[in-house]
Amino acid sequence: MKSELLKTVLFVAVAATLTVTAAWIEPETRRPAIFSDQGETLFPQLRDVTAVKGIEVVDFEEAQAVARPLKVEFRKGRWLLASHSDYPAEAKDRLSKTTASLVDVKKDIVVSERVEDHATYGVIDPLDQKVVSLKGRGKRVTLKGAAGEILADLIEGYQVKDRAGYRYVRLPGQKRTYAVKTDADPSAKFGDWVEANLLHLSPANMQKITVNSYSINADTGRIGNLDRKTFTPADAGFAPLANALASIRVTGARAKPPSLAAQLRGHKGMELTLETVMSLRSRGFFITPEGRLLANEGEITIETTAGASITIRFGETDGENRTIFITVGGKDTEALDNRFADWYYLISQADFKRLRK
Repeated sequence: MKSELLKTVLFVAVAATLTVTAAWIEPETRRPAIFSDQGETLFPQLRDVTAVKGIEVVDFEEAQAVARPLKVEFRKGRWLLASHSDYPAEAKDRLSKTTASLVDVKKDIVVSERVEDHATYGVIDPLDQKVVSLKGRGKRVTLKGAAGEILADLIEGYQVKDRAGYRYVRLPGQKRTYAVKTDADPSAKFGDWVEANLLHLSPANMQKITVNSYSINADTGRIGNLDRKTFTPADAGFAPLANALASIRVTGARAKPPSLAAQLRGHKGMELTLETVMSLRSRGFFITPEGRLLANEGEITIETTAGASITIRFGETDGENRTIFITVGGKDTEALDNRFADWYYLISQADFKRLRK
């Protein structure tokens, strides 16, 4: 009897031991493969935001069916928009936020590992030319180190409904889609990385505005149909025009030829070299035999309370934008003049139309 009781106790003890062991082992053996990396850090190699020396953002514009890339690089001690002729990246907060927002991001929830679901979550690679679908393409964000090594690379998709702060993401080349908690929302728009308030003016800084409308004979460079209007704060049309000028936002920049930029910075006047003439004409600007700079869509001159004179000349369209040429005169304007000397700027057609009214 005692022998049977002893056997029973031993059997129960062994069974209990096996049960405890199974409790430790079984969850792992039975866990579906799809959840194998759930909870892990998305980019374990990205630990230090100061190690990031390059940012690439590619957004897909569905209406135009085109991927829009933007590249920012740290070179010669400063951040430059490499995709836009090395224009200075002035939005320091966007630089720091873009890098910091991807540090320690976790693979919070695995939602799918089906390629067929990529469009549903908006994580189709915008650079993938093998996929014919225009819908469901995400935003690709890549962070690189000083040697060009990739520190982070992901495709951002739609925001997760009913879960604030979460977004669907996917690693390029992989099937699995995750929902992660992140406030990363990098932009591929030029205007979001620069000082968008191009003129640094408010209506209160303007004391006189002159609008010059004219037509140009492209063969002779002569002006015709000249119509000049001057507005001061006492005039009814001053306020809407001043507000429109103060609200101009830059949407892009194109580098001028180095020789032309040097002439403008030195205030030596523009020489009629072939390079200068061809560059200006391609953008809708002309130099008369007397050396006057004209634009095929007229010009506006603003006289400020600080004694500066800023002239905006309106040239050709550039895609969905309008090219402008800015010059500055007056006292203590060297910094502004040097800033504008190197670039043709782009503004939206909407801004241009507001000024034309």
